[in-house]
Amino acid sequence: MTFRALVVEKTGPSEVSAAVQALSEDQLPDGNVTVAVQYSTVNYKDGLCMRADGGLVRTYPHVPGIDFAGTVESSSDPRYKPGDQVVLTGWRVGETHWGGYAEKARVNADWLVPLPEGLTTRQAMAIGTAGFAAMLAVLALEDHGLKPDQGEVLVTGAAGGVGSIATAVLSQLGYDVAAVTGRPGAADYLKSLGATRIVARQEIDTVSKKPLESETWAGCVDAVGGEMLARVLGQLKRGGSVAAVGLAGGAKVPANVIPFLLRGVNLLGIDSVMQPYERRVTAWKRLATDLPLEKLNAMIQQANLAVVPSLGAQILAGQVKGRIVVDVNA
Repeated sequence: MTFRALVVEKTGPSEVSAAVQALSEDQLPDGNVTVAVQYSTVNYKDGLCMRADGGLVRTYPHVPGIDFAGTVESSSDPRYKPGDQVVLTGWRVGETHWGGYAEKARVNADWLVPLPEGLTTRQAMAIGTAGFAAMLAVLALEDHGLKPDQGEVLVTGAAGGVGSIATAVLSQLGYDVAAVTGRPGAADYLKSLGATRIVARQEIDTVSKKPLESETWAGCVDAVGGEMLARVLGQLKRGGSVAAVGLAGGAKVPANVIPFLLRGVNLLGIDSVMQPYERRVTAWKRLATDLPLEKLNAMIQQANLAVVPSLGAQILAGQVKGRIVVDVNA
């Protein structure tokens, strides 16, 4: 039997193309669980995987899609049986292993988690890797003592996938969220997610000569990195933490050690690729209970496989707001 997939192929020394093709099941990579995929999403990494200079794909042809949700079709692992609904994020699926932009996927059972009660597969992918990473960030801040009565929590890159989910979750948990955005017209969207204050990007994303500034933020979910992350470190309250999720602003952080020495701030790195099973299950269960679904629905744009390449280019250019759910069967 054949199935449809978005296949990226190398067409020249520095050129690739992406198009929907018909594949057969014997072309799927190794794995002990085959999933009938229903939904995936479009993420920053997906955009990179569809570029020749993205640096994430080494072997072609390739099927991108770094996350997916669907129904188990066959399994040789006793933990999953046909008919079980599952979610996959991480483990470099869609990068080194074929991913979710296909009607079928074959993966290692260790990479999956059961779809949490209260979520549909579509909602799970509206959350996707970005929302999973956002929840990991919130869990890390809580692990380091963050509580709603300690003051404002900053969310950078707030109009993007990670930032949108982080804003909605933190607001639902009772935090005052200051949302940073550089996108004109995003204020109403962020307020609808629960942000209590909108902060213009230029207020944060500027180099300061001071290693310490006024103690402003009780904590931060940072989805940008670079100079913005360095600036936030100097504005944290004593003992505050930044959970750093993404590096859209660059991996070089011109930080000073003074905030760490004199205020005891914490820089928490969030890796959504390889997390222990129990942590993944905890994060997904918390998303099912702590993320208001009416706010989640307001973030969703839906697409089909054919338009994913153009959406990948848009997300790399910072032109996408909210979450793009890909219906792979449409």
